[in-house]
Amino acid sequence: MSIEVIGTGFGRTGTDSMREALTMLGFGPCHHMFEVMTHDEQKRLWRALAKGAAPGWNRLFAGYKSCVDWPSAHYWRELIEAYPRARVILTWRSPESWWESFQKTILPAIADSRDQDSLGISLVSKQVFGGRPQDRAHAIAVYEANVAAVLNTVPAGRLLVHKLGDGWEPLCAHLGVPVPAEPYPNRNTTKEFRVARSLQ
Repeated sequence: MSIEVIGTGFGRTGTDSMREALTMLGFGPCHHMFEVMTHDEQKRLWRALAKGAAPGWNRLFAGYKSCVDWPSAHYWRELIEAYPRARVILTWRSPESWWESFQKTILPAIADSRDQDSLGISLVSKQVFGGRPQDRAHAIAVYEANVAAVLNTVPAGRLLVHKLGDGWEPLCAHLGVPVPAEPYPNRNTTKEFRVARSLQ
């Protein structure tokens, strides 16, 4: 099994809904932060990578056909090279609406963590946001820079920008699969995140 779809969007851009959608379309299991939260070996491997271990992508993604959300989204540049045949998806929402969701969900989870090795601190806070995730202007600038980098790096024919609310049609066209009869999933709302709040 090899990665067939790579997500490049930050957490809180509809990544859990995309995870469910990809699974429904036959591209599962899909790697997401939830996988790190629920599997000790995943936690160990990704924490080691965040500390500077050499990436063994096939081991990190053993058993998975796609990946979205952090931690993998931080490594999208390496992943599009490692899996050159994989399709790429940038989940997107406006920077302001992303910040509103981020500050109510992931940011408090980072602030509450006392585990300096957690990916919330070691990867998201320190590496993605340079230790300043609570700085609104800075965080939005980082978000926008990531979007620009994806658009400037990934060939247009390989990339889908999937905005919140776009649903099945553009996604299925991008992946070359039929549109399901079921509604497009709506997962991990701000309220749901608060109930299950944790970043491993």
